[in-house]
Amino acid sequence: MKEVTLVLTPGEASNDKIIRGKASARSGIPEEEIKGLRYLHRSVDARRGRISVSLKVEVWTEEVPSSLTAPRFKWKDVGRSREVIIIGSGPAGLFAALTLIEEGIRPVILERGKEISKRKVDIARIGREHIIDNDSNYCFGEGGAGTFSDGKLYTRSKRRGDNLRVLELLVCHGANPDILFEAHPHIGTDKLPGVIMNIRNTITEAGGLVLFDHRVEDIIIKNGNVAGVQCRGGSTFISSNVILATGHSARDIYHLIRRKDIALEAKSFAMGVRVEHPQEMIDRIQYHGSGRDPFLPAAIYSLTSQIEGRGVYSFCMCPGGFIVPAATSDEEIVVNGMSPSGRNSPYANSGIVVEVRPEDIPAEYYRTGSLAGLMYQADIERLAWLNSERSQVAPAQRLNDFIFGRQSVNLPAVSYFPGVVSSPIHKWLPPSIAQKLKGGFLQFERRMKGFVTSEAVITAVESRTSSPVRIKRNKETLEHVEVLGLYPAGEGSGYAGGILSSSIDGIRVAKAIALKLASS
Repeated sequence: MKEVTLVLTPGEASNDKIIRGKASARSGIPEEEIKGLRYLHRSVDARRGRISVSLKVEVWTEEVPSSLTAPRFKWKDVGRSREVIIIGSGPAGLFAALTLIEEGIRPVILERGKEISKRKVDIARIGREHIIDNDSNYCFGEGGAGTFSDGKLYTRSKRRGDNLRVLELLVCHGANPDILFEAHPHIGTDKLPGVIMNIRNTITEAGGLVLFDHRVEDIIIKNGNVAGVQCRGGSTFISSNVILATGHSARDIYHLIRRKDIALEAKSFAMGVRVEHPQEMIDRIQYHGSGRDPFLPAAIYSLTSQIEGRGVYSFCMCPGGFIVPAATSDEEIVVNGMSPSGRNSPYANSGIVVEVRPEDIPAEYYRTGSLAGLMYQADIERLAWLNSERSQVAPAQRLNDFIFGRQSVNLPAVSYFPGVVSSPIHKWLPPSIAQKLKGGFLQFERRMKGFVTSEAVITAVESRTSSPVRIKRNKETLEHVEVLGLYPAGEGSGYAGGILSSSIDGIRVAKAIALKLASS
């Protein structure tokens, strides 16, 4: 086995025969002796005028190892094993369940929303009728907020757990094996629901339990130990180990935890807008003015800046994607982005958000203590609703009009299917956010000439980037610092952000529970 790095044109990188030949030349191994190739990493280098693809490859000359094929996993039958309750079926909950099964423990998942096929009907009603089901929407339901997203699987953090383990589990359940080596892997909103349903099937076939329409309304605590949970309607589930994987939008859970005097703390988060450009425009900027090569993917960007001591940055950039309504209740507007696997929409969108620290939140919100950021976030979402048509039609503004402080006379076509209405976002968005956004956009224009244009539109608000609250847990055992057996996990816990890091956090928590049970 020998590892080589190849620098190829986009056309060469799409041709397996050419790759094999160049790998042979680079490694010094005759083609007829090569038994197999495994791709380790692939990335597009568009920093210079000549665009290239960097490909790291393992060349095998002897017996091809099984690891070159799609990974396979064997699951234990846990139907009669000890049970752990998991609240929420998002990435943290699902990957915790898979790990518990590997450890011989039975997961019982309680999901407030509906399974995917029924959830799709409720999501369609948001765009068509502007009706929001509080338990079944873009944030709640089987698979959590990630199910109907781009399925991006990369993170800026390199410190959390084994990324490859998550990717292999996703491939095992139907994701494209390319995610194992792409620099910016993604599954796509058209493919991810099928992967999620396959994971559910694995859990149930191994003896685990997945229950939909089970909204948890109380956590049972006895003598400082968790004892179970109670769902709407009165059904009770008993266990001395409960994983709280409810996601960052489950505000009712935060209020429940506060009422029960379970320790919380405010944390930094981010809010802003979602900006949308024609994808062809982003391609021209990133690929240096020429039309996109048919072998190149839709261009992406990642932008960061510091304005008045706060980060302003792009978030969840969706090339060839759509903007979607992500509100979880009436009288609020929240926007998010998604892309299909082919990333073939004519639009490119990204959240552009401003870091909000606890000290940036107006003092009056601290009457709610640690939930100050949560209430501030909710008020801005309601402000967006009040400044629209009081439906899911989103307030929007041409990007250059936002920067120069004028309301847009008209708006170009956008991908947001409930529709948009011209609104002076620069006036009603809190100045601490609006002014930093303006500064950030001007810096981004210097890095990407043409980014600030009348053809770009911002929609408001992009507010659910992460949780404004952290549920305190012990660094070693991962249990809550006060309630033994309660394990906050994923985005809603305040310890993760995005599909990949949430999945890894779910795995870590499940392993911590398995270690505790093994020693008891």
